[in-house]
Amino acid sequence: MKDMGKKQIGAFVSALAISLCAGLPSQAQMGGNQSGGSSNSGATAGATSSGNLAAAAAVQQQLSQPGPSVTPADSSDPTFRGSLVTGKAMPGVMPLTLDEAIQRGLRSNLGLILQSSQEKSANGQRLQQLQRLLPTVTGSASYTVEQINLAAYGLTFPGLKPIVGPFQVFDFRAYLTQNLVNLQALQSYISAKHNFEASKLTAQDARDLVVLTVGNVYLLCVADAARIESVKADLATSKVSLDQATAEHDAGTSPRLDVLRSQVDYQNEQQNLIATSNQYEKDKLALARTIGLPLDQQFSLTDTTPFVALDAPDPEVAFQQALKTRKDLASSVQQVEAAKADKKSAVYEQLPTASVSGDFGDLGTTPAHSHGTYTATGQISAPILQIAKTRGDKEVAAAQLDQALARQSDQIQQVNADVRDAILDIQSSAKLVDATKSNVDLAREALSEAQERYKAGVADSLPVSQALSADEQANDQYISALYQHNMAKLALARALGVASTNYKDYLGGK
Repeated sequence: MKDMGKKQIGAFVSALAISLCAGLPSQAQMGGNQSGGSSNSGATAGATSSGNLAAAAAVQQQLSQPGPSVTPADSSDPTFRGSLVTGKAMPGVMPLTLDEAIQRGLRSNLGLILQSSQEKSANGQRLQQLQRLLPTVTGSASYTVEQINLAAYGLTFPGLKPIVGPFQVFDFRAYLTQNLVNLQALQSYISAKHNFEASKLTAQDARDLVVLTVGNVYLLCVADAARIESVKADLATSKVSLDQATAEHDAGTSPRLDVLRSQVDYQNEQQNLIATSNQYEKDKLALARTIGLPLDQQFSLTDTTPFVALDAPDPEVAFQQALKTRKDLASSVQQVEAAKADKKSAVYEQLPTASVSGDFGDLGTTPAHSHGTYTATGQISAPILQIAKTRGDKEVAAAQLDQALARQSDQIQQVNADVRDAILDIQSSAKLVDATKSNVDLAREALSEAQERYKAGVADSLPVSQALSADEQANDQYISALYQHNMAKLALARALGVASTNYKDYLGGK
């Protein structure tokens, strides 16, 4: 019975390796991290021996892409991967939690800073348009010395010298202009006001993008750290196998091939450790760039973000919530209103405008010998012949309104897709976490069984090498599944427009 159980476990090792190689997402799908584990040639050779194995591989393939991409589409703007660095590196190793990283990103991330600058620019344009509706008052003071030759103007008077002066004039004056009726200027101001509101909402939405970007890079670093620990454990296991093969070869009970195979496994694990450690340091540099840390600052990650299940909401209910909370949708509404105001402004170009202007001042040869003077003017003006300009402005404004409406409609559908994608990612990645966790346990059991068989002399080191590869890949895919599940929850928070305020509720579960 014991031998029968060993045969069954040996067959299971091959089946497990095939299912891992065929269906689970590779480490490259986590963002370019180094792939762990050597190829499993022995398991591949038996891939055609069973229709059940092919069915298992097909099931795994359905779960092969459960999570969002490493660089979410919403944060693909490269400015969100940069920051403004303030201060210098502190001595020692700084502990860094996910919350601290996000708060630093919200203060220093370049994308958010640039969006805030655009908000200020939009406010400035709003004030510029507002001034056209407000009174404009200017003041001046002048001192003039003049001598006039009347003869040069054809003025001659008997007994009067043609040269007048020199004489001086002091003039202190204030000027006032005010539009009384100017519908075009009014609509231009309304458009600028809506653009300013849209810019404010876009800046608020950028906070969600910062949380998504920082959270993504932090979770990548967490996955890298977990992978390093996994590779170290496999390295220790392969070292035990190498020592065992060497000792048995020296005792004359094992061929040289077993030693060479174990040595190759051990050196592969060393290479994997070097590559994984290098990727970890590179991802830490990317995290520092995102949150404004000096690149020479040493820090360690204190949050491991383990698996916490999240009950996915109903897609339609979540979509309706997103329509109310997504700041980018509210911004698109304001942009549509601005385009409507621009269209009205183009129509009102051909209407008359009414304005008043005037000045009041003190005029005289000296400040002590002066008298008050003033001028008041009311004016109505209207364009008479500018048909091409008026028609062109109308067509441009109408086209811009059509574009704004089309973008708004598409953005609503994109939000709907974002919500549904995130919910599907959460559900499928949760299943993948369960599947890969089970595979890890089974792969470890298979590795232990293969080592016992090799130690007992029942088999050579080939099953050990294959089981070691399967164990490493199972761990790698489990880490990948955890990362994808956490990113899916963070993506749902962003899809609902609450990432910057409620991301803890989603990463920690509800």
